[in-house]
Amino acid sequence: MTIGHLRRAAFAALLALPATGLAAQELRVGLASEPSSADPHFHNLGPNNQLRRNVFESLVGADETQQLYPLLAESWRPLDDTRWEFKLRQGVSFSDGSAFDAYDVIYSVCRIPGVPDSPSLFTTYTKAITGFEVPDPHTLIVHTEAPYPLLPTEFSTWGVISAKANGVDGASIAFSPEGCGDIPFPATQAFNDGSAAIGTGPFLMTSFRRGEGVELARNPGYWGEPAPWEKVTMRPLTSAGPRVAALFAGDVDLIENPPLQDLPRIEAEGGLTVAQGISNRVIYIHFDHAQEPSPMITGTDGKNPLKDARVREALSIAINRDAIVERIMGGVAVTAGELLPFGMFGAHEEGDMPPPPFDAERAKALLAEAGWPNGFGITLGTPNDRYINDAQVAQAVAQMWSRIGVPTEIDASTGSTFFSRRNKNEFSVYLAGWGAGTGEMSSPLKALLATQDKTRGYGATNAGQYSNPAMDELLTQALATVDDAKRQELLREASRVAMADWAIIPLHFEVTPWAMKATLSYAPRVDQYTLPYLVRPAD
Repeated sequence: MTIGHLRRAAFAALLALPATGLAAQELRVGLASEPSSADPHFHNLGPNNQLRRNVFESLVGADETQQLYPLLAESWRPLDDTRWEFKLRQGVSFSDGSAFDAYDVIYSVCRIPGVPDSPSLFTTYTKAITGFEVPDPHTLIVHTEAPYPLLPTEFSTWGVISAKANGVDGASIAFSPEGCGDIPFPATQAFNDGSAAIGTGPFLMTSFRRGEGVELARNPGYWGEPAPWEKVTMRPLTSAGPRVAALFAGDVDLIENPPLQDLPRIEAEGGLTVAQGISNRVIYIHFDHAQEPSPMITGTDGKNPLKDARVREALSIAINRDAIVERIMGGVAVTAGELLPFGMFGAHEEGDMPPPPFDAERAKALLAEAGWPNGFGITLGTPNDRYINDAQVAQAVAQMWSRIGVPTEIDASTGSTFFSRRNKNEFSVYLAGWGAGTGEMSSPLKALLATQDKTRGYGATNAGQYSNPAMDELLTQALATVDDAKRQELLREASRVAMADWAIIPLHFEVTPWAMKATLSYAPRVDQYTLPYLVRPAD
């Protein structure tokens, strides 16, 4: 039995409690970051993906350690090198009463590439698909051009919407990787206003208001065990102080990312508790590898010094990662030498890929060797409400760079503003975070560092336009290798190539805390998601 099955069994036991128990009450959550949209395909961003999982389900589920379990697909298997068969769950209905079938999956895949104004499409998780067969409404055969072992994992990252609810006869869809013809899709606003929020998940979305929050209600027609809460309110409390104050005041039951300095006070408070665990989210600094002149670099006569690996190395080793973890993160983080933590698929064994040691003098020498003995000016873009202590980390980096002769300004903004500007290539360097949606090294390599290629879903978040054919080739080989041991070594080699080129600066992996009433429990997730249907009464 999988962890997912055990969890559903636990829910069944919970729901056997008397109606006066917590199962019949409201759960109030204080969010550290709010979703930019309720559209499940609009923005591949943590808060959006978190909300999506409550309303729109995937074929495959991922538990708190990113192990897969059956969700809308009861089983899956490879038929040969380029075909996977998914047996879909029968008796599942969307919240409008229409039956779920294989054509809804195809309709969803058709919509993903064409969502207007998407800041970060989900195509990185669908581009391997070259075709579909539907032997019967609950059997789906997926074709790929080459062996693609990650397909079930990638099918856990995006949600399924209803073709029928949008007036489409799924059987009439002529799927093609280049496009599915002239079929109607709901607009993003229709999800936000609720008219298109028709899913198969444990909750219904009853309200989505930017700046005010999201309201969910238990889905009475849910195919699985009913959600443990009749109603869920998720309020954006993006400032840490008010978020903690709301928990102490009893205005919310659970909060995300309590400030690290407040954890001892929370744990000492009667009636409250903290859960925390390492995440798959790496905090990193991304370079502009292409633009010349680069928009926020001064004193270079229009040249872009970041195109020189020696400059990138200098900026990396000028950062004292240990000091950031100890002083800014309060020891509640793990320094990073690559883009995925030890223990996850494709990451190196512990100690085999350590963070580069802090060496300010060598950093100065590298700058001089690269032709910049007097340095240059630069501005570091960062969100100030998206990641744990993000603006403080950026400020610390700026001070460290300034000490080696690269005077650095900070351009901090709210997450929504920051991501919009990042996608317009307004920054020469920026701080951001990436959570590996698949739980393996191919996720950050494919999204952040692979050469941009829309046909393959490569480089979807590679705003700096980094390109390394050697790394691309290793990644492509890994994504076509079914043997786990061989695929893992290919991913490790691809990571080594990128890190040796100083393509990106990994800073640290977040350790994610949640604070809540002592009457609740929540298992920390490596993907950092707060999923109300998994919050339950403490033992």
